[in-house]
Amino acid sequence: MAGYLVKRLLRGIASIIILVAVIMLLVFSLINKEYIFKMDSLIGKKQNNDKVEYKYQCWENYGYLDYITYAEYLSELVKNGEMDQETYKVAVKFAYTAEEDSEVAAKYVAQFTKYYEDKGYTVARYDAEFVNRAAGRLKQGGAQRLFAYRNEPIWLREWRFFTGLIQVDNIHYAERELGDTTVENPGITFTLYDPAKNTHEDGTVGKDVFSPAILGNGTKYKYLLYVDDQFPFIHQNLIKLKLGLSYSIRTGVDVWDTMTSAQGSNIQRMVTYPSGYTAESNVDLHSATYVPDSMKSSFNKMRFTDNYTNLGSLQKSFSKMGFSFIIGIIASFIAYFVGIPIGIWMARKKDKLVDKIGTLYIIFIIAVPSLAYIFMFRSIGQSMGLPTTFDIDSESLLIYVLPIVSLALPSIGGLMRWMRRYAIDQSNSDYVRFARSGGLSEGEIFRKHILKNAAIPIVHGIPGTILGALVGAIITERVYTVPGTGGMLTKAIEYYDNAAIVGLTLFFSSLSVVSIILGDILMAMMDPRISFSNKAR
Repeated sequence: MAGYLVKRLLRGIASIIILVAVIMLLVFSLINKEYIFKMDSLIGKKQNNDKVEYKYQCWENYGYLDYITYAEYLSELVKNGEMDQETYKVAVKFAYTAEEDSEVAAKYVAQFTKYYEDKGYTVARYDAEFVNRAAGRLKQGGAQRLFAYRNEPIWLREWRFFTGLIQVDNIHYAERELGDTTVENPGITFTLYDPAKNTHEDGTVGKDVFSPAILGNGTKYKYLLYVDDQFPFIHQNLIKLKLGLSYSIRTGVDVWDTMTSAQGSNIQRMVTYPSGYTAESNVDLHSATYVPDSMKSSFNKMRFTDNYTNLGSLQKSFSKMGFSFIIGIIASFIAYFVGIPIGIWMARKKDKLVDKIGTLYIIFIIAVPSLAYIFMFRSIGQSMGLPTTFDIDSESLLIYVLPIVSLALPSIGGLMRWMRRYAIDQSNSDYVRFARSGGLSEGEIFRKHILKNAAIPIVHGIPGTILGALVGAIITERVYTVPGTGGMLTKAIEYYDNAAIVGLTLFFSSLSVVSIILGDILMAMMDPRISFSNKAR
């Protein structure tokens, strides 16, 4: 079996890579990158050269191109010791037009232009735009701009995507990624008493609450691993999955973080900061990330003891994936516990009343469009007083009833259909006739032989059903406004959120491959006749 699984896994990985590469080629080559601003509320507030600069910054953020400003180039010269501060102050002030540049500015503008054009970049200079040139009155956003850019080739974008899928935090993050060389004693510390839970109002850390944690210094996250009372109870920031930045679902947030982050209203409580300062807040101390020079702020000095000052917030409700999984998995359990017994009953009572009623239900579920019966169940539920709109902060379990029922009913029909079919097929097999001739009762034949063999194809779909719950249900979630993962891909396509499309494609295709492999393993466990060996038996 091991050889088969390795081959199947390698083929699955190859299929995923090819699929994602094709999707990237399509969305980044055939779709105009201007479309990403379709739902951008900020671009309408930008004017003239500010608008141009904003577009290029966004395109760089989302991986379309590499973008370098003239000021960034000069700063790098200063950092490398190739320019002093006095020269920088003169050179960085390039004039409204190239003809008006000072001698020093013109020299470095020419150097900047040659350096990047030799590397295949396009250098763009936008002269200042005036309301009144004589009075020196600029239009809003009309200041001059100078930058270089180079479109990223698809192969390089694909390489960066796959090599950056898994990011491991390390103690050199602050220096390598942020250029901060001031971190003292970078390293990792293990403690049995989490400072976030054991910090007293006077700033001292006690041993009141046993709570193991791993903390980093010089890392991106202060808390690399910690324990709390929230599911799944053990949390980590050491290894992160990166599926790509979204600009329509949650602007500037990675797709994976969007799917797995808590939602809803903020949780207000008394918080004791690392300095010992206490205040009512919604911040999550375990989410602290590194910000260079942030301790220069008097606000941060009051609350923190180091540069780990960027904090997220605690929120009441489940993540998008959490809502989708809860609704999907409960609906699946109901479907299996109801659909399979009824399908067996229909097979045993073939052509009787129960079989005809069940067949009528199956035909109804297949024939009626899913949107139609979802709205029908929604109307019935509304008349019964059930909530028809999902309230993310509600503590009532009734909000789950209609989405679960709407998902379970078609699944029940599908399981009834296939269980009936497989059971009837097995009933007509030669081994069943042989068992009857041997004197076994119909009940024994059904329990010991027919049911087991008929269940094998059904078992193959169980992993897909469980993992598919993570994907969510597009129509059901939209109708009941469930804040799940179901609508993420359609929203990304609608708003040309190409990075999100690629990331979600990878996630969904990976789940499909894993579910098929797990289904094969379950089938082999159920039926000893199934072998993954190539050897003749």
